[in-house]
Amino acid sequence: MQRLLSPSAQLSVRGLLTIHSAPSALRRHIDWAIQNILGSDVQLNWLPQTLMPGTFKASTQWRAGASAASEIASTLRSWHYLNFEVQENNDNGGELFRFTPELGVHRALTDLSGAVLLNEHQINNVLHNSLDEDSIREGLAMALGSLWDQQLEKFRGAGMQEVARLHAI
Repeated sequence: MQRLLSPSAQLSVRGLLTIHSAPSALRRHIDWAIQNILGSDVQLNWLPQTLMPGTFKASTQWRAGASAASEIASTLRSWHYLNFEVQENNDNGGELFRFTPELGVHRALTDLSGAVLLNEHQINNVLHNSLDEDSIREGLAMALGSLWDQQLEKFRGAGMQEVARLHAI
């Protein structure tokens, strides 16, 4: 007899995992964890992270069942020394998980272009807990993940300075 699965469990999604910084000692453990979730054919190519000496960065695209990104994020956040992002995309949008040791994990729904979406509950919560315009701005920024973006932005462009220097020569 064939096992019954929910439609979402059968849905194949694509995603991108970017580990911006990880201590050298954790690289093998991270490899094993990601291969356990996504399959043994996924390989992370580790490169030195120039912003944080002694750490490494890696990125990989993947294809798996729905909710793989949440499983990856849940697994990686247990090593609090990491900075990472996991994006999962399907035909309707997707999910984005961002993590920094200082801020913890941020989870957001995204549209097809990757923009973060806020739902009615999140907006009502910000309005209900805000007393003035500044606290509304802070609440919306927190819901959108602006603090995580600010923390991770320095890592996103870390290798680009060398490329720009080489183009200038």
